[in-house]
Amino acid sequence: MGFPKTPALTVDCVVFDPRGRVLLIRRGHEPFKGCYALPGGFVDVGETVEDGCRRELREETGLMVGDLLLVGVYSDPDRDPRGHTVSTVFLARLPVSADPVAGDDAAAAEWVDDWRAERLAFDHAQILEDAEKFRAAV
Repeated sequence: MGFPKTPALTVDCVVFDPRGRVLLIRRGHEPFKGCYALPGGFVDVGETVEDGCRRELREETGLMVGDLLLVGVYSDPDRDPRGHTVSTVFLARLPVSADPVAGDDAAAAEWVDDWRAERLAFDHAQILEDAEKFRAAV
C-alpha cells in the first residue's frame, strides 16, 4: 500500500540584515520567472525542514545561518500554481551584512530595502508582513 497523495513540503527563509533590508532572490524559472522571492524550495526526503531551509539558503544565496526561528506554516492550496505546497517559513539572522551570490535556480540574490514596492512570487508578500511582525515581537 502506497502513501496517499499529499501536498509537497517546501521551506522559505526570511533574512534581514542589520540595516533592515531583506534578502531576496530573482527567480530564474517559472512560475514567477524574474520576480523577487524568498530563498527556499522543496525539502528533500530524509531532511528536516530546518536543514532544508539552511540548504536552500546556501544553494540560492551562498549564505549560511545557524539558529532558525519558526515564523509559520503556509498551506493555502492555491499558493503555488504548480500544485498544492505547504511551506514552513523560518526567520534567520545574520550578525553582520554579507554579500549574497546567486546560485542554483536563482537568477540573482540581493538585499532589498523596500520589498513592498516589488512584485513578489507566491504568497511571499504576506509571509514578509508576518515575519516583520514576528521579528518586532522577538
